[in-house]
Amino acid sequence: MSEPERNMTRRSAGRIQVARGLWYAKPGVVELRNAPLPSLEPGKAQVRALFSGVSRGTERLVLAGLVPEHERQRMRAPLQEGDFPFPVKYGYCSVGTVEAGPAELVGRHVFCLYPHQDVFQVPAGMAVPIPDGVSPRRATLAANMETALNALWDSGAGPADRIVVVGAGIVGLLVAYLAARLPGAEVIVIDPMEERRQIVEAFGCRFAAPGDQPAASNADVVFHTSASEAGLATAIAAAGMEGNIVELSWYGDKRIAVPLGGAFHSQRLRLVSSQVGHVSAGRRVRWDYRRRMEAALRLLADDRLDALLTTEIAFVDAPAKLPGLLAPDAPGLAPVIRYG
Repeated sequence: MSEPERNMTRRSAGRIQVARGLWYAKPGVVELRNAPLPSLEPGKAQVRALFSGVSRGTERLVLAGLVPEHERQRMRAPLQEGDFPFPVKYGYCSVGTVEAGPAELVGRHVFCLYPHQDVFQVPAGMAVPIPDGVSPRRATLAANMETALNALWDSGAGPADRIVVVGAGIVGLLVAYLAARLPGAEVIVIDPMEERRQIVEAFGCRFAAPGDQPAASNADVVFHTSASEAGLATAIAAAGMEGNIVELSWYGDKRIAVPLGGAFHSQRLRLVSSQVGHVSAGRRVRWDYRRRMEAALRLLADDRLDALLTTEIAFVDAPAKLPGLLAPDAPGLAPVIRYG
């Protein structure tokens, strides 16, 4: 396919016939491919993307082809196309404007669990309106905020708790942001990157380096989000007697050592997995996915959260720039793809 063909969007009678979607084609390779759009069916909405967020940890594994074979079905995004390892159209943080569909949605900004694509169609029920006070760009954090909210529920954290977060990536910072809103809670974020201090302190938390263990010990609840052996060891060491350690990192097919010696048993510590694919057990009877997503979007109504969106690239530049942004040593926090 020639570049003009690849970049062409055909129109007929004012309706887009061919959109473009981002595909992870093979290890380290990203492509834009044409995505034919059928006539819009009843009960669906057509959305023109404004921004989409890149889930750096998960999409890094997808780009590298490291989604384990036994996890490929569970790791499918809700509206993914293709199959792991490659080629696959993957992503779940898209924000856009509804340009056709149910009258109550047309013209509204919505969040959708859709891969990176400039125009797309979804069941109307999957287009979640963005509340007032949340910009479309910031709304790309909704899926990460949903993960953080679910983790807080899984942790059992409450008012006046001492809470430690190991790893100041997007999810770790959002967990810290929510935890700091608990009345009387003391929240400490441990990360080796000193440049994250300003964001941490803006959220009302304390910042500590990994070696500053006395400043982050005897915690009631510890969250681990760094996806590293060293980080998990730090998290376990920070927990107090009978404390909960909530593991949010996903390692793909990587094997890691878990330090269960030392005081792990004598301290009666609990290592708990938290994953956004299921609503936390303590809420599942009353909360469904839609209610949780609506709550996550409301929680984004804070201008301080814009500090998490550190890198923005144009959709047409994604094939060239996204592999670098997903490199293990890439700087910044949440990359955002801009459309139009």
